[in-house]
Amino acid sequence: MKILVVTGATRGLGLAIARRAAADGYRVIASGRRLSEGLLALQAEYPDHVLFEVLDLADLASVHPFAMRISATYGRPWALVNNAARGTDGVLATLHERDISELLRVNVEAPILLTKYLLRPMLLNRSGRIINISSIIASTGFSGLSVYAASKAALAGFTRSLAREVGKAGITVNTVAPGYMETEMTSGLQGDKLQAIRRRSPLGRLAAPEDVAAAVSYLLSEQAVNVTGTTLTVDAGSTA
Repeated sequence: MKILVVTGATRGLGLAIARRAAADGYRVIASGRRLSEGLLALQAEYPDHVLFEVLDLADLASVHPFAMRISATYGRPWALVNNAARGTDGVLATLHERDISELLRVNVEAPILLTKYLLRPMLLNRSGRIINISSIIASTGFSGLSVYAASKAALAGFTRSLAREVGKAGITVNTVAPGYMETEMTSGLQGDKLQAIRRRSPLGRLAAPEDVAAAVSYLLSEQAVNVTGTTLTVDAGSTA
């Protein structure tokens, strides 16, 4: 059974990715700061496929021990989905330096470090998949989310260069860029703002977390063996 590590898998998009991966037959190591009711329910549904490991990406010193523990406990991971992210918003001129540093640490530095350490067993296996969850905001922009947009654009650039580094070892690296979804991160965009975003879409709706999870499922599959260094956008057409 192939081992897949998913960060931020206790709720929202990460939980949807973990659920789809478990249904696809992967052994999912779901990480997060604390176990959630949603992940507990998923474990009950797939007791042999879903396991939980604590990981706080704001604590960079914990990343290497986490990666070592995964390999020692479960075996060499075959795939990594860098999903966990902070969505702190605020006008840059008034955003506290502490918030900027934390967002970049969680959204950029931590996934790069985790990839560095989990890439090593993939290189030994000469096989693997790395999927970075970005956002359409990386390319479209959004007022009040300049630092978040910068962090997500960084992941897309990271994807392209890393794909060139590890391709000859049989490892693919791709980005999935979701549009606005009805998750906790967009819970503040209710009413007119949410309706405006829906109207911007040619389909007149928002993408669902399950749609993005299906895109991840494709990139993990054998059908995507020759797909690498690219960004797959799932946004109900809002950037068309």
